[in-house]
Amino acid sequence: MTGPLHMLGASHRTAPVEIREKIAVSPERTATLYEGLRNIRGLNEFAVLNTCNRVEIYAVAPEPEVREKVLDFVSDFHRFDRETLLKYSAWKENEDAVSHLFEVASGVDSLVVGEAEILGQVKESYEEARRHACMGPVLNRLFQKSFQAAKWTRTHTGIGRGQVSVGSVAVDLAGKIFGDLERCRILVLGAGEIAERTIVNLKNRGARSVTLSNRTFERAGELAGKLEGTVLRFEQFKRALGDFDIVIGSTAASAPVITRKEAEEIMHHRPLQPIFLIDLAVPRDFDPEIAQVDNIFLYNIDDLSQIADANRSAREGEIRHCREVLERKARHVWKHLRLRAPAQRQPKSVQARIVGEVGH
Repeated sequence: MTGPLHMLGASHRTAPVEIREKIAVSPERTATLYEGLRNIRGLNEFAVLNTCNRVEIYAVAPEPEVREKVLDFVSDFHRFDRETLLKYSAWKENEDAVSHLFEVASGVDSLVVGEAEILGQVKESYEEARRHACMGPVLNRLFQKSFQAAKWTRTHTGIGRGQVSVGSVAVDLAGKIFGDLERCRILVLGAGEIAERTIVNLKNRGARSVTLSNRTFERAGELAGKLEGTVLRFEQFKRALGDFDIVIGSTAASAPVITRKEAEEIMHHRPLQPIFLIDLAVPRDFDPEIAQVDNIFLYNIDDLSQIADANRSAREGEIRHCREVLERKARHVWKHLRLRAPAQRQPKSVQARIVGEVGH
């Protein structure tokens, strides 16, 4: 049975990176996405959660046809086959949608369980939805309660201990490949939160030669100064790629910043020295065909999941405990939220039966 609260989304749990990058929403298209959702008749409230590993739409709508309308819109928006979208996405309703958001905000549903970045991303998505004036009493309450659930999880469980970010997993991979990172020359592309956390982890693992490159040079300089790194102008980094042993991509580019042809030219100048590319971006920063180039070893964010899974298996008991508590909290919150949600319109067949029973 359908209900008034809905979530349609795709994440690392439901879709591989080659699918997720096709439905990722760039900052330039966010306003267009919100405007399109606003035009769907019957959507009373809605918010979009858009991160490197998930795109989810939360909506309040009493109409039972809303699922089909949202699926049609998202398919058209991304110019993406509807059946493929259905295959790689999840649809949750009511209490299940509440429980899901609580797990997302708490880091329980993250690729790296317990990661800290996700709560900030959920809060940013909440503020973005508020700026577009599409939040109402149900989603406002839902997101506020998700922040509280995340705070409880961090305070009362050990879910955040250990390896708790994509950046830390990437650095662990680099350490397994090279052993001692002190002698490695490392280039980090991008200057966002993932880049910053990655550089911090690199420094903690002994890396001394870390260079940062970002489209906004001032931001790169600010971060490099803060973390004792050096800066390379973004328009110059391709000419210098052959000087590095490890290149980590974490930009917000909508297309690869390094193509296979460019990678082949790089290796022409260092044919006997391998280079490791670690791609943390979605959409991907490095053309996947680069993996075919000799002496280049390419890892994307899904490849890191094997390391993350090892970290996850060591804390299965803690994860189970978190889920049980969050489910109880979600059940309690939904009891109050459904009083705020608009009543679902009954299908005509049900309306006719009710009228007949009353008349009888």
